[in-house]
Amino acid sequence: MFDSFCASLVRSYREIRIGDPLDAGVHMGPLIDAEAVDTMQVALKQLRDQGGKIIYGGQALSGGIFDTGTYVTPCIAEARADMPIVHEETFAPILYLIRFRTQEEALAHLNSVSQGLSSAIFTNNLLEAESFLNSSGSDCGIANVNTSTSGAEIGGAFGGEKDTGGGREAGSDAWKAYMRRQTVTVNWSGKLPLAQGIELKLG
Repeated sequence: MFDSFCASLVRSYREIRIGDPLDAGVHMGPLIDAEAVDTMQVALKQLRDQGGKIIYGGQALSGGIFDTGTYVTPCIAEARADMPIVHEETFAPILYLIRFRTQEEALAHLNSVSQGLSSAIFTNNLLEAESFLNSSGSDCGIANVNTSTSGAEIGGAFGGEKDTGGGREAGSDAWKAYMRRQTVTVNWSGKLPLAQGIELKLG
């Protein structure tokens, strides 16, 4: 289903409105600076040099508001999991599409990169979702089912694994930064019980 999925994705990308992010109806604003645009173009060149293919977008925009040199069209590219560029964090709107046949193969691709912040699976199959979330599934700090990888949910702990770090911010872990752990046992029986219910008989 790769080709049909890709065609559907391109149709959706063509509907993305690019412009001032303060304007209602705009889906995508600028990159952080012109250097980020240059970095994106270098990454796309590396993609092509490594055998990948740009399916849609990736161009720097100009004219009007786009003359700031910080606007691009989001890019869809076909790649392979073994391409070095796929294992780098470009910090640009590039979506790499990688073919796979089984969920195990897809998970192997996901977990082969050195980063591990956020991941997601889209499925209506409960067993697929559970295998993605269990200990042999995604090795990212954030794992989502049927929602994006943004990780910006205010109630969830934010943080990654591997080269993305092992800490967490916000969520239920936030209070731990202000506390220390202490085990407390209070015995009001008037006797000194032994650990684990052990009975000591003398004489």
